[in-house]
Amino acid sequence: MRIPTGDNPGIATHAAQRTLRLALAQINPVVGDVEGNAGMIRARIGEARDAGAQLVVFPELAITGYPPEDLLLKPHFLTAIEEELAALAADLEGVVALVGFAERGGAGELYDSAAVLGDGALLGTYRKMLLPNYGVFDERRYFEPGETAALIEIGGIRVGVTICEDIWFPGPPASSEAIAGASLIVNLSASPYHRGKPAERERMVQGRALETRCAYALCNTVGGQDELVFDGHSLVVDAGGETLARAAQFDEELLVADLELPAPGGGAEDGTESRPGAIEATTIAAVECPEPPGPAAEPRLAEPLEPEEAEVYAALVMGLRDYVGKNGFEHVVLGLSGGIDSALVAMIAVDALGADRVRCVVMPSPHSSDETQGDARQIAANLEAEAIELEIGPSMESYAALLNPVFDRETADPGAPGDAARNEPSPDVTAENLQARIRGNLLMALSNRFGWLVLTTGNKSELSVGYSTLYGDMAGGFAVVKDVPKQLVYALVRWRNEQAGRELVPASVLERAPSAELRPGQLDEDSLPPYEILDRILEDYVERDHSPEEIAAADGIDREVVDEVIRMVDRSEYKRRQAPPGIKISPKAFGRDRRLPITNGFGR
Repeated sequence: MRIPTGDNPGIATHAAQRTLRLALAQINPVVGDVEGNAGMIRARIGEARDAGAQLVVFPELAITGYPPEDLLLKPHFLTAIEEELAALAADLEGVVALVGFAERGGAGELYDSAAVLGDGALLGTYRKMLLPNYGVFDERRYFEPGETAALIEIGGIRVGVTICEDIWFPGPPASSEAIAGASLIVNLSASPYHRGKPAERERMVQGRALETRCAYALCNTVGGQDELVFDGHSLVVDAGGETLARAAQFDEELLVADLELPAPGGGAEDGTESRPGAIEATTIAAVECPEPPGPAAEPRLAEPLEPEEAEVYAALVMGLRDYVGKNGFEHVVLGLSGGIDSALVAMIAVDALGADRVRCVVMPSPHSSDETQGDARQIAANLEAEAIELEIGPSMESYAALLNPVFDRETADPGAPGDAARNEPSPDVTAENLQARIRGNLLMALSNRFGWLVLTTGNKSELSVGYSTLYGDMAGGFAVVKDVPKQLVYALVRWRNEQAGRELVPASVLERAPSAELRPGQLDEDSLPPYEILDRILEDYVERDHSPEEIAAADGIDREVVDEVIRMVDRSEYKRRQAPPGIKISPKAFGRDRRLPITNGFGR
């Protein structure tokens, strides 16, 4: 099917419509693996050429992976990029490729650029103009902004070139390229995921198409990179704002579509100088291409993942799978308590890696209930993952024997000493934290011995308020649900059970009141507000930066409760700095997104 895209009003006259066969190469590069990424690009170029594509577009910084961070400060890294790009160009025939790379300028400056490769040569480059420096982005640390909008001509069709942020706001460079005669704007993108972001991004592209009356093609990267997950969702939108083709989410794909586009008949009558804010748009390459061979490429319109739980779960699975795979781990290990958080992490791990690569360690203490331990064993069995049992009661007694003489001598309250005769520490938070640290030590010992990656199981609600133990349940290499609020944890488990058509996680786990089981009868709500209240406060304070007054007024929550939660969040910053990296799925995650000083005298 050949897809008409409409005319661009910035052009005085148009020649007859011509067909451009476009391929969007949604790939999963590895940051820093310049040679491997170049090989992946070369393979996709071959596939696009075999499909009859005239133009194949790759993501932003495809050769380096995104974000390369301080690798960009290494001159030999930049040299490796130049060598691989030159080799790609020399091999390229029969198709034009747009490849994202880091480009050194003549005075040593660095640009986030798109290389135009064709006919065995580097034909030209476009330099990204709008450099984001907010949230997870830190591009001004490395790059200088480009100054000129760019066009390429393929068989007489003018195509504007942009990179990611360049089209997130109205105006240049895309508007200037439209004025200069582009009928298609392509965008090399590395747009990271958060809840709702794919739909938001698609609406943005549709809006740019309507503003400029151009077709748009956005090629987004896919895959996990440390905390970030990239969802793909590459797409083609016509000049009327209708989505014509869409790639899958969280998977690699070569998306091919035929577009009927106008070839300019005489240049732009409406010059760039006549539009406010317009800038120069330069043609950086021109290539003659025959019409694409038949039959016409049937465009794929992948359905977005729904409901939200499906999208978030897929992001968590990809984030874990790529972190494990790209860092060379064969197996993972986690503590399985019989609670909801570790149950979710176990499910994600099995779905990401396969049951044979997941070890679940059940570590009961004298305070653990038979119900939770039975549920832990049942979850492991349901997931077909190996369960390892390590009873921590003897270790607790050993710690008590070692520490109680010091505790008794140094206690500030002689009326409440520990009972050294029974080898039990004082019944306070120290004893609770010791249990968590014993478990953390055991998991790290297994990691040391077998090379297994330890997965921590704390959620965003707990991490926010410090309801976690340093060197205990926070000990590990990767925090899978670090950015998942408690209520969403429950929703994800329910959704995954529904998908399985059976109770992978028993109903008792979903119905039981949350508890760390570090002392008799303990419940989370002994120390925290109910999670439905806590999560509302945290979303407003952490993700939206609302003041206590705004939160109390908007949510109708008692001001004292709001103030206490905020105090817990603020004084737990030192803990979060020592937490392992984890997958970002919210608009503002701890770590790359939200950076506050530990030493902080602002008390509101």
